[in-house]
Amino acid sequence: MDPDSTQQPIATPVVRTADRLQPFGTTVFAKISRKALAAQAINLGQGFPDFEGPDFVKEAAAKAIFDHPNQYAPLGGLPVLTKAIADRWREDAKTPIDHATQVTVTAGCTEAIAATILGLINPGEKVIIFEPFYDSYLACLALAGAELIAVSLHRSPGGDFAFDPDELAHAAAQPGVRAILLNTPHNPTGKVFSRDELHTIATLCCDNDLIAITDEVYDRLVYRDPFNPQAKHVRLATYNGMADRTVTLNSLGKTFSLTGWKIGWAIACPELTAGVRAAHQFLTFAVATPLQHAAAVALGVDDSYYGQLADTFRAQRDLLADALESLGFAFARPAGGYFILADHTAVSHRLGLADDMAMCDYLIDHVGVATIPPSVFYTRPELGRSLLRFAFCKTEATLHAAIERLGRMKK
Repeated sequence: MDPDSTQQPIATPVVRTADRLQPFGTTVFAKISRKALAAQAINLGQGFPDFEGPDFVKEAAAKAIFDHPNQYAPLGGLPVLTKAIADRWREDAKTPIDHATQVTVTAGCTEAIAATILGLINPGEKVIIFEPFYDSYLACLALAGAELIAVSLHRSPGGDFAFDPDELAHAAAQPGVRAILLNTPHNPTGKVFSRDELHTIATLCCDNDLIAITDEVYDRLVYRDPFNPQAKHVRLATYNGMADRTVTLNSLGKTFSLTGWKIGWAIACPELTAGVRAAHQFLTFAVATPLQHAAAVALGVDDSYYGQLADTFRAQRDLLADALESLGFAFARPAGGYFILADHTAVSHRLGLADDMAMCDYLIDHVGVATIPPSVFYTRPELGRSLLRFAFCKTEATLHAAIERLGRMKK
């Protein structure tokens, strides 16, 4: 046989995910949502509303598509939106900022987190994060080659979460620490950090020359009521010495129930903003131009909108909380955000289930309700195995249907 005609075997290419991302796999939210869909379970897992945002904002987006150029927006964002963000900041924080040099519009808060970490944290530097945490924090640190120092929010017998000041001080004093990443109101615990806690964090940042990255996407969803009489969202950037060392992150999605729009922003002094934009320009450069016009309209809404929104979510929280308490779940009613983080020990013991993963699977497969197992939000998963996260950002009809299914566990 002519050797030239012999077909040589072709090696199969070795294709694999980059080492820095291999530990993360598919997010727990995608996995649970897929399982919920297959089982036709009511999804109280992933934190997105099952209702639409306000018509006036959607109408503004539709109008912008036809009335404005649909081309790239400037790197920092459309001036009409950056000005609206700066105006809102001035009203809330009582300090003026320059919209052109201190505001950067991003593809949701998730991109704002990534751009901030990639733009300001060097490989090998350390970032303090409170656990449990939003899962993208770890992935962003991995992309940046940064290291995590986890400080736990410890659960009290009453269900409240708090950090140990000595543990945080020890973490902040370690060599190579560059930043603290703070989420308040907090996902998934529903904790709103107090003035004293924020003062402690601000003092440590100033004493140890750290920057602060604050994720404040639930800032308008604070429930000051008999369950949480002192709850109030306060911006860390307003504390003495923090204006020039804080990057404040936020988004439109949670406040206006438009999570699919992915409109977020970062606010910081010009020097920190330069770092954020250095990364942002190579991640997305700009986000949807018509939606930026609509976001500016949204941020001009009367403050009564936010009060009504918080009242609605508080009622939904209490509807679900009453049902969960009657079933034996233990928790403190959250002071903010979308979620109830509940101890399932009494319920799982009755059912003979070992941990949050088993409880989550049982609820999907046998009850028809999807939740999130929060052990994935800890560096030490054992700290979250007695807990489950329930989302209450749903219509009353959805919550009543879920409660009816959950009630079957009593039988």
